[in-house]
Amino acid sequence: MSAPLVLDAAAVTAACSPADAVAALRAALAGGLDPAADLPRQGVSLGAGELLLMPSDGGGDLRHVGIKLATVAPGNAALGLPRIQGSYVLFDAATLGVVAVLDGIALTTLRTPAVSVAAVLDRLREAAGPVGTAGPTSTDGADGSAPANDPLRVAVIGAGPQAHGHVATLADALTGRPLDVAQLVRDPARTAATEGARIAGARLVRLGGPEADDALRAADVVVCATSAREPLFDAALVADHAVVIAVGSHEPDARELPAGLLARATVVVEDPGAALREAGDVVLAIADGALTAGDLVPMRDVVTGAVRPDPKRPLVFKSTGMSWEDLVVAEAVLDGA
Repeated sequence: MSAPLVLDAAAVTAACSPADAVAALRAALAGGLDPAADLPRQGVSLGAGELLLMPSDGGGDLRHVGIKLATVAPGNAALGLPRIQGSYVLFDAATLGVVAVLDGIALTTLRTPAVSVAAVLDRLREAAGPVGTAGPTSTDGADGSAPANDPLRVAVIGAGPQAHGHVATLADALTGRPLDVAQLVRDPARTAATEGARIAGARLVRLGGPEADDALRAADVVVCATSAREPLFDAALVADHAVVIAVGSHEPDARELPAGLLARATVVVEDPGAALREAGDVVLAIADGALTAGDLVPMRDVVTGAVRPDPKRPLVFKSTGMSWEDLVVAEAVLDGA
């Protein structure tokens, strides 16, 4: 038996583009993969933090099974070390032999924005129409959306890998559509001075200020990728045509989005069961009376066309991260490698 393939961060990134990861996720859902059947992840408390175990068999429809082993060490920031570290082990589904070991953080950095874009891609395409032609409305239209040859207005809150990753994935998946990006952060000077924190080509804007409010009002897409535990902005700032993506929290008592936004939006989640366990944006909005469990729309239904969200309402995608996503993208990486 040959030794397993070992793919470091650079190899993972080189083997699968963001657009390819988006396509793999959508193909898996269209092919019948059911996120509700995913294996539950487990957390083990440790002295320095937490060990996360994320296994998946893809519902039995994929060629491989796999598990991500990740650690979360809050104290590492003070030591200049990554807060989250880990590896992904991919096994042959028939023999259960180890096929590959992937850098787990690079895989997560690739798959998280790919899941977000996979969930909202149809909305973004339908709102704009074919590239180079006017969409169903112009910038003077009632819903504020723009023709496809106009820039996609993106407001990104955050300065970490997922803020960067979502911009890169939007650009790769929406080939031919330029992006106009505003990066909203609490301390623009610090972000500008921190290596790798500023998104290339983005305007740095102080979160909570009037320029940030203007960016949110104008945004076609709002991405929240922070460690915030309270809402980041006022719900009234988000336009009816906007897509809002929230990926920063997977704890039931923390949220980035105001309940008022979820009350007037179509709320899409990877799986309602997982969202009700882990998604504070959803759990707390339900507790506030702004949302019910029955309002949640599974991502699978949107991707397959079983549900078509109302284009006159904001579309919110709340992600907590699920094990099947790592497995699907790990297979795509392996194919590319």
